[in-house]
This record gives sequence, structure tokens and C-alpha cells, in this order.
Amino acid sequence: MARVCQVTGKKPITGNKVSHSNIKTKRRFLPNLQTKRYFLAEEDKWVTLKVSSEAIRTINKNGLYSVVKALRAAGEKI
Repeated sequence: MARVCQVTGKKPITGNKVSHSNIKTKRRFLPNLQTKRYFLAEEDKWVTLKVSSEAIRTINKNGLYSVVKALRAAGEKI
């Protein structure tokens, strides 16, 4: 699986690494991804998601079931 958040869609972006002498070389900024297991009480099963720290906050705020329902409506297999 790629380095992409399943909830927010965050993925690596590119930028410049700037040295002390101001020499610029390309680098990648990776999202803060965590593999988390959540218990989906409505379906009585565990769900493993690869989510960013922002997505963890979204799940805490909106609830796991509403986030999973939106993902399934978008075509994600969970």
C-alpha cells in the first residue's frame, strides 16, 4: 500500500532541502501516517486503517461509523 491516508487522501509532496550555504536539493515531505485498528461496533468487527494524525482527529470528532460510511460511499473497500 502506498503512503496515502485512507480518510483524508494526504500523500507525499516534494520540496527543497536547503543547506546552510543555501544549496537546494529535492526532498519528499511524508505524511504522518499511522496504522490503526478500530472496533466498528455497528458491524461487530475490527477495521484496520492507514490514517494520518489529522484523520485520527476527524474520526474522534465525527465518529468511526460515519467516516467508514463516507469512505464506502466514495468506493473505498473497508
